[in-house]
Formats: sequence, C-alpha cells, structure tokens
Amino acid sequence: MPRNGYQLDLFNGALAKSAANVASIVQRRPFRYPGGKTWLVPRIQQWLLSLKKRPSLFIEPFAGGAIVGLTVAFERLADHVILVEIDRQVAAVWRTILDGDGEWLISKILSFDLTPETLREELAKSSPDVRERAFRAILKNRTFYGGIIAEGSGPLKRGERGRGVASRWYPKTLVRRIRDIQGIKDRISFVEGDGLTVIESHVNRRSAAFFIDPPYTAAGKRAGRRLYAHHEIDHAKLFETIAKAQGDFLMTYDTPDKVAELAARHGFQTQSIAMKNAHHARTKEFSIGRDLSCFNLS
Repeated sequence: MPRNGYQLDLFNGALAKSAANVASIVQRRPFRYPGGKTWLVPRIQQWLLSLKKRPSLFIEPFAGGAIVGLTVAFERLADHVILVEIDRQVAAVWRTILDGDGEWLISKILSFDLTPETLREELAKSSPDVRERAFRAILKNRTFYGGIIAEGSGPLKRGERGRGVASRWYPKTLVRRIRDIQGIKDRISFVEGDGLTVIESHVNRRSAAFFIDPPYTAAGKRAGRRLYAHHEIDHAKLFETIAKAQGDFLMTYDTPDKVAELAARHGFQTQSIAMKNAHHARTKEFSIGRDLSCFNLS
C-alpha cells in the first residue's frame, strides 16, 4: 500500500508507453477545452503519489480547463490547489464558480433556451459583469467549433448528428459538474493573472508541486496561437524560473523541438508519454521533470 492510502492498481511498467483510456477518466471540468489534459490524469496521480511527501500546495499556473488541478483537489492529492488563468473569459468562469456566484450561473444555464438566434443575441451583449462574462464564455465553449473561444472562432454549423449549436450543450451535465466543484471550493484558490509570476512567488516553498502546461508556441509552434487568446510566453524564462523551485514539478509540451535543449541545459529529465488526440490518433506528449522514474515502474 503506497503512502496516502491510494492504490496504484492503474499503473504498471508500460504506462508511459500506452495511451490512457480517456473514456475511463472522471470528467470534472465544465469546459470542452482545446489542449485539455484529461488523458494525463492517471500520470499526474502516479507522479504525485511517487513523491516522498504529499504536497501541501499544488499549483497549475496555466489552468485553462483545469482538469489536473480539479483532480488533485477532488482526490485530495494535495492540501490545497491554486489555479491560475490569464484569459479573462476563462477566468470569469472560475471566479464565478469559486467565489460564490455558482448558483447564479447554474440558474442561467438551466433557463437558457439555446437556438442559433438566442446564441447570437447573448453573445452580442457586452456587459462587464463577471457573471455574465462567465456565462458567455461557457456558451462559446460549448457551441463553438472545437470549444475554441479565442478570436476568429465561431459557432458550429452542422454539428454532431445535425444538431448544430446544441451538439455539445448539456445543461444538466454542466450543472452537475459546477455543483461538484462548488462542493470542494474550500480546497481551491483562483488567481486571475500571469502564471509565471505565480510560479516565481512560490519557488522557495518545498512543499509545493507544480503542473506546468504552457501554450504550445515553442520552436514556432502555431497551435497555441490559434487556440488561445494569451499565447505569448518566454519559454526560456519559464525553464529558468522552475529550475529555482524547491518543490517538484511536471511540465508538458507537444514536441521536443527546442524544449529538449532547455531541459538539458537545466539538467531536467525528459520522457515521451503516449496519448490520443481529439481525433483518437495515437501520438506522444513530451514530459519534463527532475525525476520521471515514476513513469518506468517495473
């Protein structure tokens, strides 16, 4: 029996070589988030359970849909979780759910009659109210192609089974997930701001663990630029900053180009982890950390 009383039955020596079955992982986030890390959840559990001491603080500085941070909070893999997001649309959702207006958002979701016309009317509004902004973000995320809410994206046309904008609009499911998150919100803090700044403020904390999944713009990659409104990041500075951390960390990138050099420069270990993309094609994600031996259990 490992520390914390958790079983490691899910894990074996082939874990890093085989893609996780996303369908078997509990879906906790309210977002359909591009670049989401649901597939990585078993690996995150494995990494955290391999640490000598349970983290008192878990920080996800580029949270987005925050499936990793939510999993850590729900499964008590750390005492407390800090989610950080700079995108004001995404941040509005987390602020609304975690800061006391979740029931308002739930009521709005349940009462909204979604049609192409009502969607256009709602998204034409420009109220500065955080709650209203949160609802519009959820609407975009659930009705836009691929869940992409960055500028340039737009509503589904045909959608699944010809259902158009209603293809991914599941009010009861959204409400259940929001209520579940509200039930553990005392374990989560949210920061609207720059993830790198938050990392810097906690580098001296030995009991902190960081999961870092930055926008994929290293080596000229365009995915991050297309998917996210805030995609500019100094990757070299990110590596320099996390190298100062007293606690442990796990970082993910979609390619070893350039970042492999940065990892080697700081003496970090690297490993490719199997995953399935949105089209169910098998591919690999590049993971970086100080000690990734937990992914090679025998």
